[in-house]
Amino acid sequence: MKYSRLTKEQFEELEKEFINFLATQSITGDEWVNLKANKPELAEVELDVFSDLIWEGVLNQAKYLEHISPKDIHLFALNEDHMHLIGIKVKDEADLTTAEGFNWLRNNLMHDNVEFVQAKKDYTEDKNLDKFTLIQQGSNITKGELYQYMFKLIN
Repeated sequence: MKYSRLTKEQFEELEKEFINFLATQSITGDEWVNLKANKPELAEVELDVFSDLIWEGVLNQAKYLEHISPKDIHLFALNEDHMHLIGIKVKDEADLTTAEGFNWLRNNLMHDNVEFVQAKKDYTEDKNLDKFTLIQQGSNITKGELYQYMFKLIN
């Protein structure tokens, strides 16, 4: 498996897609029940293959990621051939994971205790795995509103 297996909740949300996936593998509902009961290792393989297919689709569509920790915000634009990072670091004043801390940042963007950095990083040979690694490290896929706002502000 290239990525990670979907959770039980994710499989439940994608039930129709999973049924269609099984159909493309020529596996009927009855055959799936039989496979799970009598050949669980093969059923596991099918779950893993489906999970990877879903992850590939999600990662291909992702355009922005963000990771917010108490003192840092990392905003990523996932361009075609590289990632662009806007990093924001807050010294002392606030916990950015709280509404109060985020509001403090919004009202004090030019404060001496706020640092901005930008960086560009080329992808490795596996662009989607690079994106997935950031998600595994706590980043979330977003529409990019915060990235775009900060990009305009600092450029």
